[in-house]
Amino acid sequence: MKVKIICLMVFVAASLFAGCNPAPSSPEGKKVLSAEVQEAIKLMKERDSGFDRFFAKSYGYAVLPKNFKGAWWIGGAGGNGEVYEKGSLIGYCSMGHATIGFSFGGQFFREIIFFRDKSDLDRFTTGEYTFAAQAMAVAVTAGAAAKADYKSGMAVFIMADKGLMIDASIGGQKFNYTAK
Repeated sequence: MKVKIICLMVFVAASLFAGCNPAPSSPEGKKVLSAEVQEAIKLMKERDSGFDRFFAKSYGYAVLPKNFKGAWWIGGAGGNGEVYEKGSLIGYCSMGHATIGFSFGGQFFREIIFFRDKSDLDRFTTGEYTFAAQAMAVAVTAGAAAKADYKSGMAVFIMADKGLMIDASIGGQKFNYTAK
């Protein structure tokens, strides 16, 4: 029973983090976010050329270029990004992440979620997409993309940017989507 209550609390916290409007409020904000997304894609492709396969074969993808995660037993994370369908921008997303457990520190990271087909992208854009990030994400290292594959229609990659995080916690991510 305690585990169910803890999981419910983590889900509610993640929902609150993702509850804000993910679209930048100004044209300048949209340009900055777009530049950050392109930089994240470039950096991930430079680190591992195997990403070309995902960009070529995935129906769509979401790129969250600047996320922050912080924790002291209870953790939270958040970030905004862009969502693409067949290479064209279709909207914006925000992510909220909550954890509980042995987790300390802070970290900036980039995240890309690839959607295998239209139904997987639709599930994301209709708000039906949540997951336990630690269980599904692949850390971006040389050769990681070549070994990775879709799980439940998604392939998730995380690239640590700055910071130090010790994390052995349970939690989940919740996403919010707004069309372009």
